[in-house]
Amino acid sequence: MKQFALTIAGVFVGLLLFIIGIPVLLIASAAGSSKPAVPAQAVLELDLRGGLTDQAPTNPFAGFGGSGLSVMRVVDVLAQAQDDDRIKVVLVRLPESGMTPASADELRQAIQRFRASGKPVIAHSQGLMPLGAVVSTYMLGASASEFWMQENASFQATGLASEEIFFGRAFERYGITADFEQRYEYKNAVNTFTQSGFTESHREAAEGWMTSIYESALANAASDRSMELDALRTAFESGPHTPAEAEALGLIDNTGGVHEAEAEARRLAGDNGRIIRFSEYSNAVGERTGSGRNAIAIVGGEGAILTGRSSADPFGAGSMMSSDDIAAAIYDAIENDSVRAIVFRVSSPGGSPEGSEQILDAVRAAKAAGKPVVVSMGAYAASGGYWISSEASAIVAQPSTLTGSIGVFGGKFVLDEALGRFGVDISGLTVGGEYADAFTTERPFNQAERAAFSGWMDQVYEDFVTRVSTGRNLPAARVREIARGRVWTGAQARQLGLVDEVGGIHEAIQRAKALAEIPADESVRFRRYPRPLSTWEALGEAFGSSSEAAETLVRVGAVMDDPDVQAVMARARAERMRSQGAVVMADQPLR
Repeated sequence: MKQFALTIAGVFVGLLLFIIGIPVLLIASAAGSSKPAVPAQAVLELDLRGGLTDQAPTNPFAGFGGSGLSVMRVVDVLAQAQDDDRIKVVLVRLPESGMTPASADELRQAIQRFRASGKPVIAHSQGLMPLGAVVSTYMLGASASEFWMQENASFQATGLASEEIFFGRAFERYGITADFEQRYEYKNAVNTFTQSGFTESHREAAEGWMTSIYESALANAASDRSMELDALRTAFESGPHTPAEAEALGLIDNTGGVHEAEAEARRLAGDNGRIIRFSEYSNAVGERTGSGRNAIAIVGGEGAILTGRSSADPFGAGSMMSSDDIAAAIYDAIENDSVRAIVFRVSSPGGSPEGSEQILDAVRAAKAAGKPVVVSMGAYAASGGYWISSEASAIVAQPSTLTGSIGVFGGKFVLDEALGRFGVDISGLTVGGEYADAFTTERPFNQAERAAFSGWMDQVYEDFVTRVSTGRNLPAARVREIARGRVWTGAQARQLGLVDEVGGIHEAIQRAKALAEIPADESVRFRRYPRPLSTWEALGEAFGSSSEAAETLVRVGAVMDDPDVQAVMARARAERMRSQGAVVMADQPLR
């Protein structure tokens, strides 16, 4: 009966989406498929105010409600723009708040490569507010040929700040017990539930990576603006400033509105200079495929690591790294005879140790097949994100990437007292062994349960240490010394031997070519995995809870002769046959 209700509901919602949503999707698809003309003397306008993901989603629904921009796509398009004679200038619209530090690092490097082609870049800011890692936003602006700020704006970037909300006292007051284990003192993901403030180790680790990010951003800005580091630091930290004051101190180059900055960009482009928006140019040039007889696979994974397959749920929140999908993508790259090496782009704070191990198994398989794997770390590759990277042939990270966090935590919330205050009672039943109800929310772990659970946590931690020791060729004792759950920046990790090189996707590709014995100056093709879902495949995935509903919806779509329909029906049939603890997760980074 339940399955019948799910089927009916799925068919109803699917048909409703088909009637209302499909025309919109088809219009958007048609608009996206028409390639706009690129002006002969063009200004490419890159607006970063809507936010960035690290990678473009494989789910076509995932871009709804966001800017649709990803760091990887921006880097890819700027690489094409620097060799495109039609693109004369790039105009960057900066956000007022902070940016993910490693994303700012990656975009700065892309802008530097664009400028090296002899073309100017103008950055325009409508204010720099003390929100998040605004020092990284400033650093990106400082990488431009000219840094403009609107006259009535405010230069309030003076440092780097972060705060945590701790629930320890509230949980105590309301009768909630956070019964957790962590390995070890720097594994701070659970501290917000168990503490009322920073522990000594939590403060030490946080201040350590914050200082590293701040010093790196200031050093990069000083270098790009040809200023002495101490002079820039003094000017930067003496704020807040008006734009006129910031200009007088050498922190920016010009004051003026957006219209004036655009006019200057058009002037630099030539007499017929015209602005083309980034999305239009991106659609016009498409994805960079490269050329040559050899190929480099680019495998992307972003978000928390989970076991299983991804869902194309149009109402889903956030990106996830599904272990089945990422492992399958790596195996697809292994089976492609033209692929000589794999660049694995990782941007993940961690997640399931079982899912992490499944992905790491695929990395090992690639190396065993003679295809080196180079990890390119994005915003973060910590905890489980480092687990899946640990045995790669080489690791490349941005100086501000958050990585490491070699540790584990797990546990449960005990809610019996809290709910009892509202007249709600918890009463459980158990059949089988004594450990069967260890994770009940009615009571804390008893002595035997805690011993068993603690032993499991120790085993996961030792497994993690072993993988790092093997992959990084470090003694296990040394790994334990630098691990203990501590988060490091990429720059710090490089000094500790956890990372091989500081850089981005460009440097990772060069490292992969070298390991595959492809000459540095030889062109290569790019093969990207996982393959993005088509609209119809995504619709089928979205109704995975009822495969009959998915198949009904796709049958309706079949009248359109879509080439992906049969693939979706195969997925729907396979769905009928599918059956439906500990966490290696790190703190989230500044933005």
